[in-house]
Amino acid sequence: MTNVIYLAMEKIAVIGAGTMGNGIAHVFAQNGYPVTLVDVSASQLEKAIEVISKNLERQVGKGTITDAVKTESLSRIKTETDLTKGVADAELVVEAATENTQLKLDIFRQLDAHTSSDCILATNTSSISITKIAAVTKKPGKVIGMHFMNPVPVMKLVEIINGYGTEKWVTEKIIDYTQSLGKTPCAVNDYPGFIANRILMPMINEAIYSLYESVAGVSEIDTVMKLGMAHPMGPLQLADFIGLDVCLAIMRVLHDGFAQPKYAPCPLLVNMVTAGKLGVKSGEGFYFYTPGSKDAVPSSTFSR
Repeated sequence: MTNVIYLAMEKIAVIGAGTMGNGIAHVFAQNGYPVTLVDVSASQLEKAIEVISKNLERQVGKGTITDAVKTESLSRIKTETDLTKGVADAELVVEAATENTQLKLDIFRQLDAHTSSDCILATNTSSISITKIAAVTKKPGKVIGMHFMNPVPVMKLVEIINGYGTEKWVTEKIIDYTQSLGKTPCAVNDYPGFIANRILMPMINEAIYSLYESVAGVSEIDTVMKLGMAHPMGPLQLADFIGLDVCLAIMRVLHDGFAQPKYAPCPLLVNMVTAGKLGVKSGEGFYFYTPGSKDAVPSSTFSR
């Protein structure tokens, strides 16, 4: 049902109540941790609690947790619009704001000023340098990457990224936290894209290039990867699920970091983001998504 609690009395603050933030708050609360979910938007916080409640109810329906666990989990989450109040007594802060470098640097400056000297500051960034984020704080040794996969309550992997100055005990503590959530930690070092996105995003970008160069259509590209390579989702549909704007941002981090042509984002990806075709979040990317339907239909834009 629920996992063994190693550190359950320690207080967790999660910054950002979007998809990743509410998922992270969900798994910590479900595993016994008191959580403060922080966001500048009160309406976003209300929406996040609704999403967490629905996801817990789905788990009840599948028999993976009981009604009592759902109720207890929700009772452990409180919300806060004031960052200073939200992180004041936290032992661990997990930042899960929008994947924007300047925003994250600003948040970490604030976290540095309003958390205790022993508080660990983790970021859920999928590509931004941990060392760069740590450099704006007075305690770079206590800054680390804790990259959860989406959807957080389902996916088992947590990519743990050591910055240049991350202290060994901090890495070990984050590994303990990860295991207490019933997830599998994988520790890596701080280079552009880390491991997950250094491998995944060039594959997605190459799939987009294959479409751009008319090598094959949307369905054909995804079918080859699903049936031929045993991927649960094709790279183009996965890009839609991640968000094409996020894919583009990560490709630019890779391109800037390595300065190699192979990391240049495909012009089609750039144009789609510019046009607002961002995938699931906008209703259309490589596929068209009808509200309330689980079916994904290849976008007519790519019809031959």
